[in-house]
Amino acid sequence: MIALTASARVLRVFQVMWVIGFLVGTTTHTADLIVGGLNAYSAFPLGVRLFWVTLTILDPATAALIIFRRRSGIVLGSAVIIADIAVNWTLFATVGGLSSFGVISQSLFAVLIFVTARPLWIWFGQSSTRERGNVSREA
Repeated sequence: MIALTASARVLRVFQVMWVIGFLVGTTTHTADLIVGGLNAYSAFPLGVRLFWVTLTILDPATAALIIFRRRSGIVLGSAVIIADIAVNWTLFATVGGLSSFGVISQSLFAVLIFVTARPLWIWFGQSSTRERGNVSREA
């Protein structure tokens, strides 16, 4: 087994935190759909309902891309969290119906995303460079 350096361990922790966060979102939206069906979010506007249902696909897709150290996961995850906190805070402030715990914890997750995106971007790029190098040597 290869020992990880301290910085690699920290990056792995960041990676795991992203995956856990997006899988929590996946679980939340999936549970909502299982319990409430397609009418799970019927108290909210149609665009919001469609967005939340779409997160049932986007959240696990982000987690998978992050697991496989794809930079596209960082881009997708950043876009998803920006859209999600924008939608949820707007609803929280105007319509209601969302818990303060949910919007605050999601905002804290967004801070984690933005603080760790650059180090993960660099780390994920290093793996891509190695993979390209290995492919060109095998050809």
